[in-house]
Amino acid sequence: MNLAVAVSAVSPPCGELRKTSQWNVNLEQTFSLAAHPIRNNLLLSRSRDYLVCLLKVPTRGFSKTKARPAKRSMQVFCMDYPRPELENTINFLEAAKLSASFRDCTRPKKSLEVVIAGAGLAGLSTAKYLADAGHRPILLEARDVLGGKVAAWKDEEGDWYETGLHVFFGAYPNVQNLFGELGINDRLQWKEHSMIFAMPEKPGQFSRFDFPEFAPAPFNGIWAILKNNEMLTWPEKVKFAIGLLPAMIGGQSYVEAQDKLSVTEWMKKQGVPDRVNDEVFIAMSKALNFINPDELSMQCILIALNRFLQEKHGSKIAFLDGNPPQRLCMPIVDHIQSQGGQVQLNSRIQKIESNSDRTVKQFVLSNGSVVTGDAYVFATPVDILKLLLPEEWKEIPYFQRLKQLVGVPVINVHIWFDRKLKNTYDHLLFSRSPLLSVYADMSVACKEYYNPNRSMLELVFAPAEEWIARSDSDIVNATMMELEKLFPEEIAADQSKARILKYHVVKTPRSVYKTVPNCEPCRPLQRSPVHGFYLAGDYTKQKYLASMEGAVLSGKLCAQAIVQVYPCHLESQYIILNSVVAVNIVLAFYVLNVSSFYDIPD
Repeated sequence: MNLAVAVSAVSPPCGELRKTSQWNVNLEQTFSLAAHPIRNNLLLSRSRDYLVCLLKVPTRGFSKTKARPAKRSMQVFCMDYPRPELENTINFLEAAKLSASFRDCTRPKKSLEVVIAGAGLAGLSTAKYLADAGHRPILLEARDVLGGKVAAWKDEEGDWYETGLHVFFGAYPNVQNLFGELGINDRLQWKEHSMIFAMPEKPGQFSRFDFPEFAPAPFNGIWAILKNNEMLTWPEKVKFAIGLLPAMIGGQSYVEAQDKLSVTEWMKKQGVPDRVNDEVFIAMSKALNFINPDELSMQCILIALNRFLQEKHGSKIAFLDGNPPQRLCMPIVDHIQSQGGQVQLNSRIQKIESNSDRTVKQFVLSNGSVVTGDAYVFATPVDILKLLLPEEWKEIPYFQRLKQLVGVPVINVHIWFDRKLKNTYDHLLFSRSPLLSVYADMSVACKEYYNPNRSMLELVFAPAEEWIARSDSDIVNATMMELEKLFPEEIAADQSKARILKYHVVKTPRSVYKTVPNCEPCRPLQRSPVHGFYLAGDYTKQKYLASMEGAVLSGKLCAQAIVQVYPCHLESQYIILNSVVAVNIVLAFYVLNVSSFYDIPD
């Protein structure tokens, strides 16, 4: 799951726009960079793998004053909520136990050098937990920026733009544990436990699902659904609930069995009205996997619903308080390096060179250098792995099945406006637009991006398959036409109202794997049949599918697989070596004693 389903708002009072903030917006010291090669690279990095464009619009005559208030403007609050109580949930405790297993395991007599390709969340997680277990990871990143699918770049004016609009669920137990282990829980800005959908038939209006704090799961979710009468009628709610009964009764086995059906097919089979799809599932499908319900596996939806209904704070979300490379990835790098590991940017893998027995001989980098280790991990997107597989591996069924896993294209759009938009929220919004998935006013929702005078909308443009090759100006023009419906009083497609100061468009031709029906059997375990070669990434086998949580969990499972295999391997080598030495010593003494007894000359 990539994006959240929780948004907050306040009732629109009459009068002018007012801004209140509980933040210290002077972040110069907080975000200052030390003289560090990786940190400094983050400032000026640009990507060859991501297509990025910046447009500046002349601002002649622009006044840096607040926009003229409308008669019924929104009162915008920048307010974070307390961190929810997550530590006592079953999933959090299981994740904590797995984390502790690395710290508490017997230290190896000889640390493994594990070479890891890819410094996204999967690669960083793998390296972090291997370091916790006493091993020495060597993490190689092809680009000059950390984060993979959570990468971000700083433009020449000091503004950040990201690969995607990322938020953090309460139902992300391994991610939440990771923040705690790094001591950065305070970098998550928790929002009100709500869900807000735009109303296409009522431009500028939104429909809320509010999860009450007093009710435990699943009753808080049931309350939120029952209290909302704008999107679904009571007969539709009843039929939807009846359709979900098999999932509630059948549990995980039922959920996994639905992988063979798309969302649309499952709804028809269960007799769920089409309006439930139109009103809810189109938006959910695009938020979860950037595709429409007729393509998405129903397993993906049921896993999300299962997490949200079982955990009181499962659907509650938080924004990171700044750019992901510095605020999330760098603390992981610092931890890895403090344990003796290495992280190298600009280290692109050109070839996986194998031995005659098919094991990995070395990674060959694009600059001609080679990197060797005791074990090897590929933590890149599955599409990159498939391009670099050695020919002799492609006939192995484990790798053949990867052909069915393909990354889905997605586009992230950032638009800076010349004024503060009033019809906005300190949260994430489902646009319910045919072209857009979710969006947020990051000048309100994120501390580092905070601006009291101008809005910056970050929007996920999906499905993007038909748009990924289009020009950035075409994409922004299409986005503005959709925004005109969301902000009818403030935005016009021709910019006769709010004007664009600049924009960034980040295209990812192959993002998370496309969660279509029947792809679950193709997802590989982290330990491959090639001895010493492992995989990490959200496409590998783990229960959270294509998400940040899935990436972090896959890294932990990959590290676990290595730790489980190699201690025995190293111990056996140690025993064999000691046995050989002992035998040699015994033979030496025997020969010496025999020579002495018979007085054999030297």
